Amino acid sequence: MFFDPMYFVFALPALIFGLWAQWKVRSTFSKYSQVPTQRGITGVDAARLLIRNTGVNVGVASTPGELTDHYDPRTKTMALSQSSVAGSVASVAVVAHEFGHAMQDAQNYGPLKLRGAIVPAVQLGSWVGPILFIVGFLLQFQALIVVGIVAFALTAIFSIVTLPVEFDASKRALRLLSDNNILAGDELTGAKKVLDAAALTYVAAAAQSISTLLYYLTLLTGMRRSQD
Repeated sequence: MFFDPMYFVFALPALIFGLWAQWKVRSTFSKYSQVPTQRGITGVDAARLLIRNTGVNVGVASTPGELTDHYDPRTKTMALSQSSVAGSVASVAVVAHEFGHAMQDAQNYGPLKLRGAIVPAVQLGSWVGPILFIVGFLLQFQALIVVGIVAFALTAIFSIVTLPVEFDASKRALRLLSDNNILAGDELTGAKKVLDAAALTYVAAAAQSISTLLYYLTLLTGMRRSQD
């Protein structure tokens, strides 16, 4: 099982896509991080403008690393990485995206609430599921295999639910940047490219979890056929 060539049939395409998506987002961000905003607005400036103009009360904090930005609905805080506080088109685009999540939270956006609700189960199932599956497969215990698959399936569900959340946040971000005169013209085109590249990483994550789930189901089906 641990060296099953069939695993690579399922996993390799998604893995290659994931590596390409990571390269795409980093190369696109790197390109537009060298393009300064025409108005000299930084990522931090953009956050403050959006908070003031929309009335959405959200905190702004710093987080170490590059492209580690995120919005925490528990604390109502946008955590901005070192790469997103500069005065570039890429930085402002990322900040606006995270503010899009803040707006989703303020407006009780359904998919965001659903994603947050299943996080604890996903965190458990993502590592317990494969363990249960492997043990069940080695023992030829189908009930345990099914439990493992169901636990891991939560990861696939989470990745699928994440897609509309991220796409919607990017859509909101571009509208916010335009409506608040933060970016315009070619700047908006660049911001869209940055956000589109970032979206690919979420598509890749969904593809990887779904391909692994399909592999587990294929093994279970094969086992059942061999035992009939």
